[in-house]
Amino acid sequence: MSFLGFLLLGLIAGAIAKLILPGKQGGGWFITLILGVVGALLGGRLGSLLFNVELGSFFNLTTWLLAIGGSIVVLLIYGLVAGRGSKS
Repeated sequence: MSFLGFLLLGLIAGAIAKLILPGKQGGGWFITLILGVVGALLGGRLGSLLFNVELGSFFNLTTWLLAIGGSIVVLLIYGLVAGRGSKS
């Protein structure tokens, strides 16, 4: 997959993860892009290590599910870390 395809996948996966998660997470579209790309990396890496899944096609359902799952995990971690700093 090309670099631009990977960025697009990360942005869309991050947006879908934000829609799936209840509550209000901080950050705008730029944070969503960064967290989505990190989540796509995490999901892809864990998927290839744990499930021996080949990633590389943009239109593969497995690639999307792993990217969205990784983005959800990263958004949850981000919410815990960012939420901790805002409480006084």
